[in-house]
Amino acid sequence: MDPYAALRFKEFNIFLVVRFAMVFAWSMQFIVIEWQVYSMTKDPWNLALIGLMEIIPAVLTALFAGHIVDQSEKRNLLIKCILGFSVISLGLFLVSDPDFEVSQDPRNILYIIYFLVFLGGLVRAFIGPTVFSLIAQIVPKKIYPNAATWSSSTWQLAAVVGPAFAGFLISWIGVHWSMCVIFGFSILALIFLLQIARKPILNPNIGEPVLKSLKDGLRFVFNNNAILGALTLDMIAVLFGGAVALLPIYAQDILNVGAEGFGILRAAPAVGASITMLGSTRFPLHKKAGKKLLWAVFGFGICIIVFGISTWFWISVAALFLSGAVDGVSMIIRQTILQLKTPDNMRGRVASVNSIFVGSSNELGAFESGVAAKLLGTVPAVVFGGCMTLLTAGTTAIVSPKFRRLDLQKDIEEHENEA
Repeated sequence: MDPYAALRFKEFNIFLVVRFAMVFAWSMQFIVIEWQVYSMTKDPWNLALIGLMEIIPAVLTALFAGHIVDQSEKRNLLIKCILGFSVISLGLFLVSDPDFEVSQDPRNILYIIYFLVFLGGLVRAFIGPTVFSLIAQIVPKKIYPNAATWSSSTWQLAAVVGPAFAGFLISWIGVHWSMCVIFGFSILALIFLLQIARKPILNPNIGEPVLKSLKDGLRFVFNNNAILGALTLDMIAVLFGGAVALLPIYAQDILNVGAEGFGILRAAPAVGASITMLGSTRFPLHKKAGKKLLWAVFGFGICIIVFGISTWFWISVAALFLSGAVDGVSMIIRQTILQLKTPDNMRGRVASVNSIFVGSSNELGAFESGVAAKLLGTVPAVVFGGCMTLLTAGTTAIVSPKFRRLDLQKDIEEHENEA
């Protein structure tokens, strides 16, 4: 297959710019918030609360969001999501003003930050399913795998630059003006999104009762072995391997590398994932996908354990880099499975389930890591998470031989024949 097939469509290129700008802004925002909150409190519990404040609305509204996405025009819905994110970014910019901080009780500032993060969880519940559904209306079915790879690569590239840039910006211009930069990128995403044409609504069941719609979506996911297996594996790996949530502690108290070192640590996994994803455009991962996914999750657990026990900065960076490289394999395979095996009229609901299993597990993983660090200590918490990831990969390989034998070559050939 042409490795640049998806890039030959103008709207897909515009979409990639929008995706980059949004992920860049979102990843920067999360890093800046983590840094500010830990600097104010020096307490892992407060880092845990950041994840909790985002996961609660994201999980509670995810299925309903999927129903709305399947019933709505995707471009305009994404515009509304970006507008919502922009308002939140503006609020964080205002609340991080040094003059405002001086005039307020620190607890009040924390409450405002948590509230804005909570609103961000509501917005994110809609963004994931909308983006997933919009891709399928921009490119033909036969190049879904290639489009998914480029989209995921763009996501990872933004996740590389965003955290690193955030770390340097905190050092150069402080938290307040870093928030202003985030707001600017959200506006940039909005401007480019307006250049994509509105898309038809492909769901034939417009006006379908909400409960029936949600039941159909859940039934489809839980009856599809490939989708359920991929989502479960990634959920457990991210949930227990969420070492990145504790990076402010490693940067400030264990490795003693400051804001710039924090940015490097935070970017290292995404650099590894980006290299994997760019390589996969020429060396597809769809053959023997089940085995590759299991090995990727196992390797991820090993890397997290090495990072947890390391006290040398560059060994820690290398471990995080390799964790990102193997996680890139997992992400590509999961996204390819979802794109190939999800019918058009269910993309919003399936993507919402994906956000519950995988997307929200980032925040739940942050909460788990913060609580574990509080109870066990930072290093034991990270090592425990890595061990649980290893156990999950090994157990899945033993008890699910059907998933272990999963191969996506036939699905890709069927889509090519349809086209």
